[in-house]
Amino acid sequence: MQDIVLANLVAIGEVPAPYRHEESRVRMMLERFSECGLQSCSTDTTGNGMAILPGTAGTDNILLFSNVDTLADEHTETSLAFRKEEIVGPFIGDNSMALAAMASLPILLERLHIRLKTNIIVMGAVRMLGHGNLEGLSRFINNSGMPIRYGLSLEGVQLGRLNYACLGQLLCDITVRLPEDYNWVQFGATGAIVPMNDIISRINKIPLPRRPLTTIVFGMIRGGVSYRNIARETMLSFEVRSESADLLNQVAQQIEDITEDVAANSGVTVKFDIFARRAPGGLDIAHPFVKQTRAIHTALGLQSQLYATTFALTSLIEKKIPSLVLGLTTGTRYDDLPEMEEAVAIEPMWTGLAQLVGILLAIDGGYCDVV
Repeated sequence: MQDIVLANLVAIGEVPAPYRHEESRVRMMLERFSECGLQSCSTDTTGNGMAILPGTAGTDNILLFSNVDTLADEHTETSLAFRKEEIVGPFIGDNSMALAAMASLPILLERLHIRLKTNIIVMGAVRMLGHGNLEGLSRFINNSGMPIRYGLSLEGVQLGRLNYACLGQLLCDITVRLPEDYNWVQFGATGAIVPMNDIISRINKIPLPRRPLTTIVFGMIRGGVSYRNIARETMLSFEVRSESADLLNQVAQQIEDITEDVAANSGVTVKFDIFARRAPGGLDIAHPFVKQTRAIHTALGLQSQLYATTFALTSLIEKKIPSLVLGLTTGTRYDDLPEMEEAVAIEPMWTGLAQLVGILLAIDGGYCDVV
């Protein structure tokens, strides 16, 4: 399968797919889906690219999906470099490898002489990351009319991951902007960066409990245009994660109080925007779906990495669809690589694909159902 999987990886992975501009990658992905034997290749009204691997019975559906969009901007050049034992490039682990694996699945099952009774709906979902807020997946689940028996979210890395539950999550932006009457020539004028620094320092002092697990992750900060110009606007993008919905609300209120206080005392405008709220939930570790997946990992010599995720399971959990997140290979971020690039290992991919086939067989055989 190596030539097929790597050819699909290059074809899909070298097509840029920034948020709201995923069309080119979706088209390429659908071409690979069709060439590898998937049927009914099409896009829906949201732009998701999907296809079907029909089962012999065709009465149930498994949704196998991954995100198409990446964090790169529209003009980023995308290229993959092959080394002896790994591939290097932007967003291979998130999530070109997963898309390549989905495209290769029909040929893999054919070579293994496996015909599932259950249909597999294979989907590359758009508008998933950041402000996309899982839009592609959520719209498909809400509007497609296709009943989903189980969901499998594929990630390029790390092999052995087994996410069966979601943390609650707030996705937030804080914007500090100078007023129009700001005195730019005043000696010691600090602009927007110093008030933002004050906000960050005060958020860091919010007491967060270990149980229920709660954390704040500062992801990105942007502001200013040069060394010598006072920054007019600064934006902080971050997540609040917790096992408790009540704690999320408490932390959100504390952050709002901080932003209002800084605005009042600094003479700047501060906007606190929570653009996504996700509730905690998911499967129990004793659910047959989780237990069967752990057994497959053990049979393959893998140690299951059990932890709650903060991404795509949320939309499925809301609809009470049993779902897991799986990794396909191992990945590394070397110090000499740019921020957006990562290296993924080639050899572990085959164990990752064997894992996927084993789980599909377990679902198809009814071993993951609650008795």
